[in-house]
Amino acid sequence: MSAVFVDTSAILALLVADDSSHRAAKRAFDSLSAEQAGLFTTSYVLLETYALLGRRHGRVAVRRFRDDFAPLLEVIWVDVELHEAGLDAFLESAARSISLVDAVSFAALRARGAHRVFAFDRHFATAGFELVK
Repeated sequence: MSAVFVDTSAILALLVADDSSHRAAKRAFDSLSAEQAGLFTTSYVLLETYALLGRRHGRVAVRRFRDDFAPLLEVIWVDVELHEAGLDAFLESAARSISLVDAVSFAALRARGAHRVFAFDRHFATAGFELVK
């Protein structure tokens, strides 16, 4: 079983039926389920996901995510060391469009030695990670 990092972009695409990447997200998630991939994310991705779902789709969507999808994820709770590693990478990055959440995600992936990512955010591929399709 391989470990696959899950990004906000994939969660939103999977949960929001009218998202332009919804079909691709469903196919990728079904494939990951079939291979029994271990899914993990960070507490920063959870925070970002809750904020975006709440703002765009309301609290019912947040509750549905928390109750039905979040339990499928192993969560790496961002500590000072991981935060600082991500912040350093964020500040040193030439890519202005990279977010702190992305930079912390990259640091978490590297710390775990993982390379596969369930995401629709091109920054992961640019950073050298394999996007699950």
